[in-house]
Amino acid sequence: YGLNDAAIDRLRLTPERLENIAVALEEVAALTDPVGEVLDGSVRPNGLAVQRVRVPLGVVFFIYESRPNVTADAAALCVKSGNAVILRGGKEALHSNRALHRLLAEQLAAYGLPKDAVQLVQTTDRAAVGHFLSLADFIDVTIPRGGKGLIERVAAEATMPVIKHYDGVCHVYVDADCNADMAREIVVNGKCQRPGVCNAVETVLVHRQAVDHLPAIAAALHAAGVTLRGDEAVQAVVDGVEPATEEDWATEYLDLRLAIRIVDSIDDAITHINWYGSHHTDAIVTDSVAAAERFLAEVDSSAVMVNASTRFNDGGQLGLGAEIGISTDRFHARGPCGLRELTTYKYLVRGTGQIRG
Repeated sequence: YGLNDAAIDRLRLTPERLENIAVALEEVAALTDPVGEVLDGSVRPNGLAVQRVRVPLGVVFFIYESRPNVTADAAALCVKSGNAVILRGGKEALHSNRALHRLLAEQLAAYGLPKDAVQLVQTTDRAAVGHFLSLADFIDVTIPRGGKGLIERVAAEATMPVIKHYDGVCHVYVDADCNADMAREIVVNGKCQRPGVCNAVETVLVHRQAVDHLPAIAAALHAAGVTLRGDEAVQAVVDGVEPATEEDWATEYLDLRLAIRIVDSIDDAITHINWYGSHHTDAIVTDSVAAAERFLAEVDSSAVMVNASTRFNDGGQLGLGAEIGISTDRFHARGPCGLRELTTYKYLVRGTGQIRG
């Protein structure tokens, strides 16, 4: 398929990763069932008892690329939240997905649940996706998780609501007032811990007054095999940096590549992030409470971090258990989509014969 190293890494199933899949399923099983949860309620002056309760979304069509662990995560989350799911994975992972789906269907039947609650699209024909996207009478919501091209296609063709998971152009902003060692560790972790995922760092912004921290950050990145691209100010203080283009600021590399830019103020950093970013995950490294609060309030992303790696924008890390993806949308869910994000609600109204005058 002509895949790069990062793409191959996303496909690889090692004994450790299989164990992680199993652990994720156990964590979902241990979570509280959201269906039937009472969100709020009241008794009206006329005696009507009103409750708002969680209910499943219905049938979920989930389209995703590469990582086969997503097959198990999506199935577990949808079944636990009372939904049925139709899985359409990428062609690169078809054999892994078939094996995982077979095990899941067997276990559903073994525990008295409908084995068809989790279905796998067996064809890799792109035309099949368009067919499913036309089935609004049978599918309640579509969730695409993958590259920007896939998500744009789904958003354009879907005849049912879509929870969109756009690309992750994630940033770390190194503020003028910060701990240099912390900044280095957060940047390196965000870029290198797993570069081929959506919450990995793609651009680092450094305040001009913190430029003395940049050589140490760059040296650690170079030591980890990261190729750096930067503006002229970065190239002036760090050797071995390729010139950055306008395109670099909006690129999700998903690889050991990183763009770096010097900014004059936190205002410039926030403006850059809101303009070039994908509203996924962005972090500030600072010792200033005022700067941290401004960043939290003004950066328009699904998760905003202070003095922590962007890699923490993850369902498991934030206490949701496994997640079906990280939504950069505003409706109906935003950020990691776990069990509660796979539900909606309805009103239950109990009366004693009341009529409206």
